Amino acid sequence: MKIANLPRPRKTIGLITVIFTVGRVFVTAQTNAVTKEEVERLRSELNRLTQEMQLTLRTYQERINQLESAIRTLEGGAMSSNQPTAHLAEIQSTGSKTNLAVSPTGDTTRFQYSWGRGYIGLSLEVASVVGWSTTSEVAELNPGAHNPKRRGFTLQNVELALEGAVDPYFQGTGIFSTHTDPHGEFHFEWEEAYAETFSIPGGFQLKAGKFLTEFGRHNSTHSHQWDFVDAPLVLSRLLGPHGLNAAGMRVSWLAPTPFYSELFFTVQDSRGDGAYSFLGESESSLFLGRPRAHRDLRGFGDLLFVPRYAVSFDLTDSHTILLGASAALGPNNAGYGTRTEIYGVDLTWKWKLRTQHGGYPFVSFTTEALLRRAEVDEFSNDLNGNGTLDSGEDDVFGTGHVYNIPSETVKDW
Repeated sequence: MKIANLPRPRKTIGLITVIFTVGRVFVTAQTNAVTKEEVERLRSELNRLTQEMQLTLRTYQERINQLESAIRTLEGGAMSSNQPTAHLAEIQSTGSKTNLAVSPTGDTTRFQYSWGRGYIGLSLEVASVVGWSTTSEVAELNPGAHNPKRRGFTLQNVELALEGAVDPYFQGTGIFSTHTDPHGEFHFEWEEAYAETFSIPGGFQLKAGKFLTEFGRHNSTHSHQWDFVDAPLVLSRLLGPHGLNAAGMRVSWLAPTPFYSELFFTVQDSRGDGAYSFLGESESSLFLGRPRAHRDLRGFGDLLFVPRYAVSFDLTDSHTILLGASAALGPNNAGYGTRTEIYGVDLTWKWKLRTQHGGYPFVSFTTEALLRRAEVDEFSNDLNGNGTLDSGEDDVFGTGHVYNIPSETVKDW
């Protein structure tokens, strides 16, 4: 095993942390009380029943509109005595689905659009921590973007979320967030902005936009949903400070099994802050000991591909287990033609009382294991080969020495 560019650990005293959370305006989900998979099962059933209800309501509304139109036609007296009967017969025989009512003169008098599941939700999350460390270089120990990175107060995250129904079949979500860096400066970003389907026949669901990737258990969660105040170190090291988060599309399939079984497949952009181990950007000019190459997408194979499978079942009435396997495959910028492969497995176990109320009490345990396999190209900062650094030859490591590094495959976990 070879690990490149990992800062040497220092003896520290863990941050003593206090979290201040501002209440939400719309809905607060007890993510610690129930697993994501349990919520998805209930949501799928709710979506199915809601769609059936909306279809029934639309059918009744259309019929009401048709009858009202026929009544106005009869009352207007502009038609011959046999025309209203013919009009009603046409409505009954064709089952017209129009919501447009026409007056005897032909002027449009009414137009009705059914929203179905129309709504809009608004929520606000504020998380701030205060702590102390024996070292002032806290950022080296906590590389996550939303982790506490300095002594004293840190504004971890201010998150504004908007969620609304586009129509009876799609909903849109936008999450805007800001946080402070080790210097106290604010950074703003659209953390997520995507649309997804409520339900597609066959157990399928589509999502498109910019979103947190379904890789493992932790990556797709927001900071206010974490069990701890900082992200797991292995995820920040291998997936980057922002985790896997990029623009793309995801399709999922919920298998028709008596237990939870779901398959995800995501295709995303391999560039940006949310693709650290691929063609992503970073404050450091080096990636695995090499200067970052300036690569662009040349074809479909240069995108980021993330498959995942998750399965969950009840061991007993009180014990539930969730197993998952994920992979992230794409190009990296440690050369031209080099690639990165990240594999992960996760395990979650949860115990709860059969007589629990509101999700409590419970005990939960989650662990993840990751392996990164990255190809890196050969590198030399001695361009003319004379053994010394000359004018025009970069001292990329800041040591004043010549480096000749062969190509290799770096594995870390």
